[in-house]
Amino acid sequence: MTVNVSDGLLSASDARKAAIHTWFAAFRPGMTVALSTHINADGDGCGSETALARLLAQRGIDCRIVNPTPWPSMFEFLLGSDVQEMSAMGAAGLDDIDLLVVLDINDVRRLGQLADKVRTLSVPVLVIDHHIAGDEPVGTTAVADTRACATGELVYDIAVTLGLDVTPAVAQSLYAAILTDTGSFRFSNTSPRAHAIAAQLLVAGVNPEEMYRRIYAQVSVGRLQLLREALGSLHVEPELGLSHISVDAGVMDRFHVTSEELDGIVEHPRSITGTRLALFFRDLGHGKVKVSFRSTGDVDVQQFARRYGGGGHAKASGAMIAGSLDEVRTQVVADARAYLRGE
Repeated sequence: MTVNVSDGLLSASDARKAAIHTWFAAFRPGMTVALSTHINADGDGCGSETALARLLAQRGIDCRIVNPTPWPSMFEFLLGSDVQEMSAMGAAGLDDIDLLVVLDINDVRRLGQLADKVRTLSVPVLVIDHHIAGDEPVGTTAVADTRACATGELVYDIAVTLGLDVTPAVAQSLYAAILTDTGSFRFSNTSPRAHAIAAQLLVAGVNPEEMYRRIYAQVSVGRLQLLREALGSLHVEPELGLSHISVDAGVMDRFHVTSEELDGIVEHPRSITGTRLALFFRDLGHGKVKVSFRSTGDVDVQQFARRYGGGGHAKASGAMIAGSLDEVRTQVVADARAYLRGE
């Protein structure tokens, strides 16, 4: 498919195009390149990785995906037989590579078990990301823009700028990236350009009904049981616009669910009328609690999450905090009350 870039919405900025050409100058045909994303990869990470792997293959570059956590089952359909997924090898998957591309993060700590290996790599480490840079950036050469609705938008721009073919498989991966990171085009990062790109991806062969079914309409019984338990912990403080839910360390085994089935649960407390800040506490069972922060209106949860070494976006962020579930919840809720009061 030849992508039509005549519409101003579809044309990347000159600055973004320049960044793409600088970024791509590090590649050579015949290279072995590893692609990686953050722990518990989401639709944007998975979609961006699989799209980029196929795009780089068009230039004779051999790619392998090496993530710090297992590939999510709900996004297995993006892999196909032509993409090497080698996350099971762990850090060994980064041996004998010529270059590493990290997608959808710009803080090495979010690479989990791969972080130490990445810190010591002697090969170039490049970045494609739409988040605010973290305290320990991963690489020095980046296609990065916080105005992008998703990392998938930047990968789309790489395809168009370099004259690569947006095949049906590439389009499907990019659509998954943009669809999920915009919350099905509901979140505030949903720009006119996001819709314009999505339209081009439909032209390229994406079936939106099929994508909805694969991503949102295949829910396990365990997921619903988990949601019931999480909502049973719901606590709402309407005078402040604060809502939060929690799940304990045994919930995954008890309901036979995977971590990916926790995605989106924090949207339930955020959807409560009057809620400005929603929190989801997940006890990981080894003295750490994962906290998801979501907001509405002008509440910036990225700034709030940075207090705990976390980060993300203004309306959606996360952090890993040491302590028991009760300790972390008590502290974060108290801090959230003060934050909402402007203290």
